[in-house]
Amino acid sequence: MRNEGLGSWPARRARKTPHRTALIHGGQSTDYRALHHRTTRLAHALRARGVRRGDRIAYLGPNHPSYLETLFAAGTLGAVFVPLNIRLTGPEIAYQLADSGARALVFGPAYAGLVAGLPGSTDVRTYVEVGPEYEAAIGGASEEPIDEPVGADDTCIIMYTSGTTGRPKGAMLTHGNLTWNAINVLVDTDLIADERALVSAPLFHTAGLNMLTLPVLLKGGTCVLVEAFDPAATFDLIERHRITFMFGVPTMFDQVARHPRWPDADLSSLRILTCGGSPVPTPLIVAYQERGLTFLQGYGMTEAAPGTLFLDAEHAVSKAGSAGVPHFFSDVRVVRPDLAPVDVGEVGEVMVRGPHVMPGYWGLPEETAASFADGWFRSGDAAQVDEDGYVFIVDRIKDMIISGGENIYPAEVEDQLLAHPDIVECAVIGVPDDTWGEVPRAVVVPREGAALDPDEVLASLSGRLAKYKIPKSMVIADELPRTASGKLRKSRVRKAYGNSQ
Repeated sequence: MRNEGLGSWPARRARKTPHRTALIHGGQSTDYRALHHRTTRLAHALRARGVRRGDRIAYLGPNHPSYLETLFAAGTLGAVFVPLNIRLTGPEIAYQLADSGARALVFGPAYAGLVAGLPGSTDVRTYVEVGPEYEAAIGGASEEPIDEPVGADDTCIIMYTSGTTGRPKGAMLTHGNLTWNAINVLVDTDLIADERALVSAPLFHTAGLNMLTLPVLLKGGTCVLVEAFDPAATFDLIERHRITFMFGVPTMFDQVARHPRWPDADLSSLRILTCGGSPVPTPLIVAYQERGLTFLQGYGMTEAAPGTLFLDAEHAVSKAGSAGVPHFFSDVRVVRPDLAPVDVGEVGEVMVRGPHVMPGYWGLPEETAASFADGWFRSGDAAQVDEDGYVFIVDRIKDMIISGGENIYPAEVEDQLLAHPDIVECAVIGVPDDTWGEVPRAVVVPREGAALDPDEVLASLSGRLAKYKIPKSMVIADELPRTASGKLRKSRVRKAYGNSQ
């Protein structure tokens, strides 16, 4: 087998555990032998439609077995998989298709109208709709092995960053990047072959795919694919499938903890809860600890495939709030602007290096060069390191508020606001001020039915935060803008609330 990449995984798994269940979706189960056969047939069908080595194959649709079959089929052919965010608009989808130069598009039936309306400016020549057309393509194709040489340094995925600032950039993740990231997860999370993972985080996001699904499939476990996260359904799925492993962003876990079923639900099967995407609020950690469940927090970025820092169960309480230490095959340092290491407690920028870090952005050599320094990727995130080497993510460097010469990191203020029982979500931004240059403003989403008094909320922060950190104003909002992966869109919050009085 000359394929050293992800395309070989179904074949390698099928020869070890052919009858074990790989995927569950709805009422359908797929074992590893079937996954291998379907992947091979799909690769033949795509090749018959003109897809060749190096071509880009895009996928638009929710979590579904066809997503992973297309990913593995692309890897079998030496092609490049391009996952598309289903929450994007037609023009945004068209931009990523054109930017990546995708030649083929596999899409879910719910997106047929969007696909039909795509402009002719893309390079897509082959369209395959999931459903009867997709099944007919697989059913009519060969099961003969495809022996295409694929190496660890070949590009496997172009995954677009969430685009919280400007146009999204395509991070080129190699087969080696994804494999080493999966190995890091296996080493640091102690996955077992009997793992049953609930995949409700979107697969088009790096964490749902690379921190959960691929490591479980590498180990030979089972992934239960859910098309959309729903807190009530989550309880049913945990009980029905005896789920052992879940990943989510803080917003997802918060919705579960606030659900009426939370106090009495049977969560006894759960063994691993990993959380990332944004800092985990302290009150959320406490809520899960009270149910006997420990968060394994992590920190990562699309460009690092994504796992970078990880806080294990042993230190989940003693180092609560920390993102942990580097994954086993990962190196991280926190530096000053001159790239010198920070002192203990000093804020600096997170930089990462390792076999899981991308070689660069698709078609953007200048942006790639600007993102690396001495071989280290510059994250743009601010952090502190304690005396034991544990890293605490403070905020995005660009989100820092400078008020009267004092640095204010919104995440610290948001953590305190979220301790208020009637606040569900919040964002702290800087607004112009004649005296201080800028001052913090809180934008909060109240608990349903709650009547928030801004003066009372801000007064409750007195004694818990330095006076200059306490927001000078508060705005109540119905919801906060977020990316599909759950990250807060601070740029949109600033645009909507940054100038209002």
